[in-house]
Formats: sequence, C-alpha cells, structure tokens
Amino acid sequence: METIDGVEMPSFRGDNINGFDATPESRKPDPSRLVSAYFHSAATLNYMRASLSSGLADLHSPLDWGLGHVITPSIREKYTKIVNRVKDALRFMQTVGIDTDRGVETVDIYTSHEGLLLEYEQSLLRHLKNPDPPTTSTQPPKSYYATSSHFLWIGDRTRQINGAHVEFFRGIANPIGIKIGPSMTPTELTSLLDIVNPTHEIGKVTLISRYGAAKISQYLPAHIAAVQASGHIPVWQCDPMHGNTQATPSGVKTRHFSDILSELKQALEIHRAAGSFLGGMHLELTGEAVTECVGGAGGLTEEGLSERYTTFCDPRLSEKQALELAFLVAGFYRELDEELAEDESI
Repeated sequence: METIDGVEMPSFRGDNINGFDATPESRKPDPSRLVSAYFHSAATLNYMRASLSSGLADLHSPLDWGLGHVITPSIREKYTKIVNRVKDALRFMQTVGIDTDRGVETVDIYTSHEGLLLEYEQSLLRHLKNPDPPTTSTQPPKSYYATSSHFLWIGDRTRQINGAHVEFFRGIANPIGIKIGPSMTPTELTSLLDIVNPTHEIGKVTLISRYGAAKISQYLPAHIAAVQASGHIPVWQCDPMHGNTQATPSGVKTRHFSDILSELKQALEIHRAAGSFLGGMHLELTGEAVTECVGGAGGLTEEGLSERYTTFCDPRLSEKQALELAFLVAGFYRELDEELAEDESI
C-alpha cells in the first residue's frame, strides 16, 4: 500500500495486475488484465515471427552502421574497425559462395520473463504424458512445462528456499534462471541449486548475478567458489542493471552507463580469475530512442532524462546505448583473448 495526496491505495504492481494511474479505482487488482496480458504476449510473438520472415535480422540488409550518435572520436574509431570487419566477412562469404547459410539471414528467437505471477504461470502449465527419461539419472523425468515462455527466472526477492516460487520452479522441465544478489549467502545458493536441480543437469540453471558495480567484487568470487565446490555446472550471466539503479536529486530513477559497463567488465575478469566463464548478459533495453539511462557515447545527462522518459518501472538502455554496450563488451572479450594468447605463447 502507499499513500498519495492523503489517499491510501494499493501500489502499482505491473500492468498484469493493476493500473499505473494513482487512483483507488485504477490500482484495484483486475483479473481481466491477465487475459489482456496473454493477448498482447501472443500478438508480440506473432509480430516478431512476421518481422523475421521479412528479413529483419538479415545481416545483408542495410543497418544503422553509421553510428552518428557517437561523439567520442576514440570510441567511434573502435566502432568503425569492428563494422568494417563485419562487412569484410560478409563480402568474403559472398565471394566464395558460402553465404547461403540461413544463419546470416535470420535468428532463432526465444522468450524469457520473471515467473513472478504464479497464478498466470500455473494456468499455462502443460503436462507431457510420455517424456523421454534422462539417460544419466535414476529419478523419474519431469513432465511439466511452463508454456508462458521458453525460459523463466526467479527474482532475487522471491528465491526463498521454502517459498512458493522455488516450489513451482523445481517441478518444471524448462531451463530456469535464478537472480542472485548481495543478500544471498554461498550456502543458500548451493542449497537452492540442490532443490531446483537435484540431478545436477548441466545447463539446467542459469545464475544471473546482480550486485552493482560497487559490490560485485565483494560477492561474486565467493558465489563462484561455492558453486564450483558443489559440483553444479550452471550457466552464469551478469545482470548489470538492477544493482546500479539510483535516483537523481529530483527523484527520477536512472542508471549510469559507466556503472553498467563497469559491472560487466568486472564480471568478465572475476570469472576468468576463478576459472569460470561468463555466458551472457541480462539487460533491460528498448528499441526506442528513450532517455532513461545517463551516459554513453551520446552523452546523455541527468538534465536530459525528461526528454523521452517513458518507463513505468525500471530505466532502460536505448537502442544506441545497447548497441554501444554490445560493441564494448565484444572489445573486452577480444582483449582477454589476446592476453590469453600472449600467456600461452610465453
């Protein structure tokens, strides 16, 4: 509950439950919103499939390689080098006749969301009557699949070992994710893995770390060590968004691009030092030209946040910021590979 202008009303819990407008009528939970959420999800998936069929992901199509938003000359030079390599590779493939692979013309799309609303997830649970038994386990195969998404994750606030979300997730056959933050102890982490993945199936669980740039070096090494000692082999991802949220002096929620980049870079370095591997990054972004996260090559400042700040919840990277981040992270990987090559030659 929250009090606005002296009126107590339920807090906004997302469009699936109630409305954003600060009135008691809007904030009343409405079950019909679940039906609307399903409709919009299905419509979005159909739109994505149609876009892919139309060549949206074809690397041969004209793309925004100009990067006109980049102000810093040094970063623009790095971008240009990478873009030229991509273009050269595509031209080479075309010249030698190996560009017939559909891999450069389209992509496979998988959907994912936090399995927060169990009433919604339960209604979309499906039972597979004759699943193939696992070849390396004596336990009966799981035959229940959550069909609301390919990949569901448990949030850092709902991953209690004795909680309803863990109970639901341990019974589904989907690959699943678990957000882990500063409040999770190494012992809790390994106990949670034992519950949701008792057979130690490789890749069944993705651990999504979200500490914040100032805290990742304090917590991630111990979590990696505990998981390695447990015998579990999860996929590791880094969520550099949720641990770096802050408010401006005027109360606007935002994130700094430099903090997001810093946490990702530290995650790469920490995993490498521990003999582990960072398998991906977990971002909040939009294809729209929003102004919600400050910084980046575009030079967005806190004063410019109000230009196109449209989120009802968490601040997102814009299309340009997300592209910039992808280029920079790719650069980190190249630097690590070059250092590794030098070490091996020595």
